[in-house]
Amino acid sequence: MGRVEGKVALVTGAARGIGRAQVLRFAEEGASVIALDICRQVETTVTAPSAPDDLAEVARLAQERGARVVSAIVDVRQGDRLRAAVDAGVAELGGLDIVCATAGITSKGPAVELDEQAWNTMIDINLTGVWQTCKAAAPHLIERRGGAMILTSSIAGLRGLSGVAHYTAAKHGVVGLMRSLANELAPYGIRVNSVHPTNVDTPMIQNAAVRSAFRPDLANPTRAEFAEAAMTMNMLPIPWVEPEDIANAALFLGSDEARYITAVTLPVDAGSTQR
Repeated sequence: MGRVEGKVALVTGAARGIGRAQVLRFAEEGASVIALDICRQVETTVTAPSAPDDLAEVARLAQERGARVVSAIVDVRQGDRLRAAVDAGVAELGGLDIVCATAGITSKGPAVELDEQAWNTMIDINLTGVWQTCKAAAPHLIERRGGAMILTSSIAGLRGLSGVAHYTAAKHGVVGLMRSLANELAPYGIRVNSVHPTNVDTPMIQNAAVRSAFRPDLANPTRAEFAEAAMTMNMLPIPWVEPEDIANAALFLGSDEARYITAVTLPVDAGSTQR
């Protein structure tokens, strides 16, 4: 316990999935948390949206673990509002040390059939939103002369995946952003790394659209039937990892245990990028 005691962590996409797990994991290890989420449906997606109650619940659970929490409903595409929310959280909690740029969406379609709205929304949230998050947070880390940024990418940031060219492009872009930020912020003692999950057991994959993409041979694939197909992606015999697995990687990269690790692409992928 106490691996990030006394630190302040910012998490986007905090209401559900990986972001939720990060909020709770950092809280368990002694950090205060700024938890941000859009809490509504995003155009072009079919994933059921998070809600304000989801964000309030994760804040409550983090407080039960002893954390001070500031939460706000923010769209990472709106840079001014995002910066205002980060600044307000920093003012209340007394600083910022760790940034988890986790907010993201998924949708699908062949590259040459995607419409412009689907492409632009994906890039705006999954890449530009990460940049906006880092831009809002960087001055506070620079003021501390240290800290860590953990950018959530994907195995799609390390290899090409069919049917999600816009997602793959955005996640590759996150790697380029991470590498540039690692160089630019190193003089201030700030480390920047990316995490690359395989499928994670969250609403982003546990929905009819994704299940059908993996099992086009079935009209309404069950969770078990989806798992059977998803397992073929990974080297280890599992269909997906848990949100806590990604949160644990982020915790390590944000802690002093990783004090000399920067500009690294860390797969948490059950070996899928090596198949």
